[in-house]
Amino acid sequence: MGNVDTKLNFRKAVVQLTSKSEPIDANDESFWEQFWSENVTNVQDIFTLVPAAEIRQLREDAPTNLATLCYKAVEKLVKAVDNSCRTQGEQQTVLNCARLLTRVLPYIFEDAEWKGFFWSSLPGHGDDDDESIPLAHSLLNSVCDLLFCPDFTVVASRKSGPDKAEELSAIDSCEYIWEAGVGFAHSPSKNPVFDSNRTELLKLLLTCFSETMYHPPADICENPNKWILYLTSAENRHALPMFTSLLNTVCAYDPVGLGVPYNHLLFNDSIEPLVEAALQILIVTLDHDTSSSTPAESEDVSVPDNLFINYLSRIHRDEDFQFILNGVTRLLNNPLVQTYLPNSTKKVHCHQELLVFFWKMCDYNKKFLYFVLKSSDVLDILIPILYHLNDSRADQSRVGLMHIGVFILLLLSGERNFGVRLNKPYTATVPMDIPVFSGTHADLVIVVFHKIITTGHQRLQPLFDCLLTIMVNVSPYLKTLSMVASTKLLHLLEAFSTPWFLFSSSSNHHLVFFLLEIFNNIVQYQFDGNANLVYTIIRKRQVFHGLANLPSDYNTIVKSMNRKVKPRLSSATSHDDVRETAMEGSRPALPAEPGTLKATLPDIPRIGQLTESESAHPVAHGRGDAMPTAMIEGVAAVRLDSGEQESGKEIVQSSSSKSPTHSEASFSRTVRTRNSLRVSTPNDNHGGQWVPTGEWVHSWKSKLPLQTIMRLLQVLVPQVEKICIDKGLTDESEILKFLQHGTLVGLLPVPHPILIRKYQANSGTTTWFRTYMWGVIYLRNVDPPVWYDTDVKLFEIQRI
Repeated sequence: MGNVDTKLNFRKAVVQLTSKSEPIDANDESFWEQFWSENVTNVQDIFTLVPAAEIRQLREDAPTNLATLCYKAVEKLVKAVDNSCRTQGEQQTVLNCARLLTRVLPYIFEDAEWKGFFWSSLPGHGDDDDESIPLAHSLLNSVCDLLFCPDFTVVASRKSGPDKAEELSAIDSCEYIWEAGVGFAHSPSKNPVFDSNRTELLKLLLTCFSETMYHPPADICENPNKWILYLTSAENRHALPMFTSLLNTVCAYDPVGLGVPYNHLLFNDSIEPLVEAALQILIVTLDHDTSSSTPAESEDVSVPDNLFINYLSRIHRDEDFQFILNGVTRLLNNPLVQTYLPNSTKKVHCHQELLVFFWKMCDYNKKFLYFVLKSSDVLDILIPILYHLNDSRADQSRVGLMHIGVFILLLLSGERNFGVRLNKPYTATVPMDIPVFSGTHADLVIVVFHKIITTGHQRLQPLFDCLLTIMVNVSPYLKTLSMVASTKLLHLLEAFSTPWFLFSSSSNHHLVFFLLEIFNNIVQYQFDGNANLVYTIIRKRQVFHGLANLPSDYNTIVKSMNRKVKPRLSSATSHDDVRETAMEGSRPALPAEPGTLKATLPDIPRIGQLTESESAHPVAHGRGDAMPTAMIEGVAAVRLDSGEQESGKEIVQSSSSKSPTHSEASFSRTVRTRNSLRVSTPNDNHGGQWVPTGEWVHSWKSKLPLQTIMRLLQVLVPQVEKICIDKGLTDESEILKFLQHGTLVGLLPVPHPILIRKYQANSGTTTWFRTYMWGVIYLRNVDPPVWYDTDVKLFEIQRI
């Protein structure tokens, strides 16, 4: 009963706070003590006993009481630091003050009139300049001190005698870093109570930083988050041990532990909430780099004001890189690990925050990026990314996860080593809803990308350029594509090169340029070993001839635009999808459950802004459409693939689009709505409708890089058909053997230069990442629901 009584007392105090007509005296200690005494013992109680409506009522009707409540709570934290927070009662007071502030702060942030509240000084301190530090600084200083408080958040050092504990305000927090790892070798003993206390203080810090959510994106660029600026500045004496503690806590975490089955059901894991809070604090503090806030300053290579970014960028030892990489890959792969006993190992769910952290690490520390690409360890990052891309493709609430996965692969694909690493054989360890194949990690990338493009949610269309750019970047290094991957690449070209699709938007032809570049790179630089792709090119040669002979007269364009997409024939899949059985144990990608919440995201920049500006498609002097094709078209004695002479105008059905969650028309629908890929230029539109012209078609058709493939077909098709007739071959394996021993040395045009499109940072992606990151944090913090139903402005929360 006693517990009920104390909660009742707390509730009465809250009611008094909102109902008193006169402001309550700040010196009435007996009243204010009710809010942080031992009346409540957990954060859930605070959220239940202090309803949102009453906080808003307090803010509107009794603002002085709300201000005093915040002042008194911060004052309590400061006093606890002064007393070194030694007693259990004082520690309970600190936790209750932290919980109360966590509850109240979002409602202060949502009101513009309270904008400067935490940046004013404590009452009674305004006259003395030495004492007039903003309330926000007092709050942050005390929380940082308390995060390194012996016997509260860290294990006391043995150097302290029993009679004299260290003064908290003078403690050397570098001796109290939470976990061994980067820059700290000692691993302190574990204490679940300390873990819990750290987590509650970190949640308060995260709530302070969340002021970002209550500003539109444009405001943040002009006015960076002051809370983050202060915490990551030299004014915070704990900046280094704090950064190190957060980093090491995340990267040292092993959810499986000793590997005892079902241990997570028997014992409460105090570390997981701490790891999640630490990871969220890390990615948020690494977001606000002010070193290049103005163009004039960007030329100056001065040390950034943000010490967290500074420390992250200066990590350089291989063992530190390995520790970070092992930690990230361990946690990213954790949910994917298969066990014989269902649900026997603990699964963590912080993969989105981990991907943001990995991105930041690669962005700010290029040595780390090169370290990752130096060995096959990069594939331990690749596989979970591909898994999440494939698994999320039908779920519009996970569009942000799809984007960040693609952004990371775009960043990695800009480095030659990534393409080389993809040649490592892939042994299926993670069940994915994709066709079974035998091949390399490059095959896995292509098969997953094909699945995303052909069966993904229509909001993924802006990513098509990025997906194809990644494949272009790695294509010069791919030594042996499987038949499955080769067929998927040709299917994409077939789908994207239909006249209807090409003419339906002013930018769809860019996708064909990317695909042709992929084929050219492989043929020019990796012909040996890629017999499967060469065979598939020969078999599907009508697609290339269709492109070479693409009509550019107005009447045919109009007919192409008006004709309906024919139903896809099952005969068209006679060879393409023989091996379309999904991997064992895989589940189809499902759309979001009705009622799922999602945060809105800004549009991503176009691929030209995302990557370095280089001439992607030099104009070829010998044009593909001028190649003599009579000898190739004329010999039809032996059809290389029976039943596959359909027109290049048709969209071939891929049975991979027969997912239970997709209608028969899923790919047609994707193609029809492709004109949302980019906004047409004003000249292209008549009354808002895109109108293609013959001149427009000719302007890019004349630059199609078809010369290499046309030459390959000119040389190889007669040879293949001759051996088919001479030897009576009907088996593709014999044709593949012939192609494996063939050569085109001296017969192809001079190899074109390899063009890699490297990711380049821009303001658009900075805004996108910030919005995505805070959206993830908002949706992941539901127990307690820190920001739920508050008036956020950085994004909108929508219900699917």
